[in-house]
Amino acid sequence: MSIRTAEDRVLSTLNPDGTRRWMRPTLAAGHYWSRRRLVGWLLIVLFVTLPRMTVGGKQAVLFDLARRELTLFGATLYATDTLLLLLFLIGVFLGVFLLTALYGRVWCGWACPQTVYLEFVFRPLERLIEGKVKQQQALDRQTVPWRRLLKWTVFAAVSVVLANVFLAYFVPVDTVLQWVTRPPTEHPHGFAVVAVVAALMMLDFGWFREQMCVVACPYARLQSVLIDKQSLIIAYDAGRGEPRGKLHKVSDLSIGAAAAKGDCVDCDACVRTCPTGLDIRDGFQLECIACAQCADACNAVMAKVHKPAGLIGYTSQAKLERKGAGRLAVSKLRARTILYPVAICLVAGLLALAIARRGTAEVTLVRAIGAPYAVQATGDVHNMARLRIDNHSDADRQYHIALVDGGGIKLVLPRNPLPVAHGATATENLFLVTPAGAVRGKREVQVQVRDGATYDELHKFTLLGPN
Repeated sequence: MSIRTAEDRVLSTLNPDGTRRWMRPTLAAGHYWSRRRLVGWLLIVLFVTLPRMTVGGKQAVLFDLARRELTLFGATLYATDTLLLLLFLIGVFLGVFLLTALYGRVWCGWACPQTVYLEFVFRPLERLIEGKVKQQQALDRQTVPWRRLLKWTVFAAVSVVLANVFLAYFVPVDTVLQWVTRPPTEHPHGFAVVAVVAALMMLDFGWFREQMCVVACPYARLQSVLIDKQSLIIAYDAGRGEPRGKLHKVSDLSIGAAAAKGDCVDCDACVRTCPTGLDIRDGFQLECIACAQCADACNAVMAKVHKPAGLIGYTSQAKLERKGAGRLAVSKLRARTILYPVAICLVAGLLALAIARRGTAEVTLVRAIGAPYAVQATGDVHNMARLRIDNHSDADRQYHIALVDGGGIKLVLPRNPLPVAHGATATENLFLVTPAGAVRGKREVQVQVRDGATYDELHKFTLLGPN
């Protein structure tokens, strides 16, 4: 049976017959690479140390899924803080929109943990153990290449370390430390979590790799609506480079030959060094992560053929249309780059105000579902309410509930004081028993809730009765 092939390549990481095209990019150690490596290692240090920092006695960053808490630099948001969480997420998305509008996909190429760990940890180890591209391809033809086995052993060890770094953002650091230092029999569930995360890390950085950026990550798909013609991108200056042609003789460097051809010598160095397999000369593509490896490779070739650098580099579509790529060519003042910061400041202000005004507890007192009231045989009128307390303090609390100036009305509830753990929520039904004739139609009362430490507030409730 014949295999149908696509006329054009569908994805840069797929062959025309649908099989995977394995990426083994050649390292172009140029100007941009040196800066990316410095930024990458600084970020690795930050990624490792950030969850181990403390602010106000709390872990600096912790997404505690078990307790449904989000701690950011001293402030803790709970699952019940719907408005605060919504404002936080809106602020994050607006920040992403602004960053992309100004600098395109520079986050992916310079700061994303996927790129940072792959390009500055796993690929250097791979080149150290297996050698350069041709040596790696030679290993593909061997039955049991010991170098490849050694590489996967090293990858497994590094993945275990990174798994513990990653989990420290979702599990308290002390718990992760116990998982590491104590025998697995004492924490089988924790050991299983670390093992699974480490296996996923090794699968991602050892095998899936650029597919995460090209196929799985939704950010590339959002680029088409987040950038405009003034956004920073990596691009090839076709006006200067075309018509491209290879240099066959030294005489091709003469003035006459140079006038007949563009500056691109069609060496494909930019293609061989691209981590996602793109040919940047085909125009702007969503798979481009703006890592500038193609720019470094091209600049090295331009230096060899005695032509100016910058044939490939950071620029904008608007600058290309005006002829000449140049280096950084971005108009920062435009509608979206003004509206996004304004919106970010507004959301940040609302979030800060909401956190500052948030008390140590959130109390909700509402009428229970069902009949509005019930009249007993004795003539007493029963109103049932539902009390919910969210404990936002840093310790477990005992909440005392009392009726203020009840005038003969009794407050009945199963537990008083009501215990609520730190960061937890407790719900209880309470009854307000009114003597016969004390409520005709409606009557407003006040219920006091206090924890004896920081919370003491009155909450209104309307009693209903006959007539």
